[in-house]
Amino acid sequence: MRETLVLNASFEPLATVTLRRAVVLVLQDKAVVEHAHPGLRVRAADVDLPLPRVIRLCRYVRVPFRRRAPWSRRGVLVRDQHRCGYCGRLATTVDHVVPRSRGGGDTWLNTVASCAEDNHRKADRTPEQAGMRLLKAPFEPTPSDALLLALGAVERDALPEWLALPA
Repeated sequence: MRETLVLNASFEPLATVTLRRAVVLVLQDKAVVEHAHPGLRVRAADVDLPLPRVIRLCRYVRVPFRRRAPWSRRGVLVRDQHRCGYCGRLATTVDHVVPRSRGGGDTWLNTVASCAEDNHRKADRTPEQAGMRLLKAPFEPTPSDALLLALGAVERDALPEWLALPA
């Protein structure tokens, strides 16, 4: 199902909603279409509007300050684009750089996406002890970046460049 990015009136990313919810917000004049799917439209008897990819709310919505994006296994896989942090192949699991048995926690900076083979090979050791090297260091995404990452690579590539993630 297609996801639509919702921006606050100040253009900050707020959430993703279903395509149906995005169309309803636009029809109720609560939001405007900022970026649409090329060539696709929603048509009805009295309605003809572009299929929204990004919508912006007409009124500013105050949201509580979010310092950090919440950690999740899915979030780590999405952050690392489902690529193993050790070999670059398709990742299906999450590996703790410092194993939990040695005090490592479920944090953005201690977890990387991993293929099952490398996760098993590393086992209950640090990468140095296992003779393995991380291809890139783990990082903590901002809440806005986490939201954009959650859209998926295909959807992200189609976003306007003013909204794209920094490299």
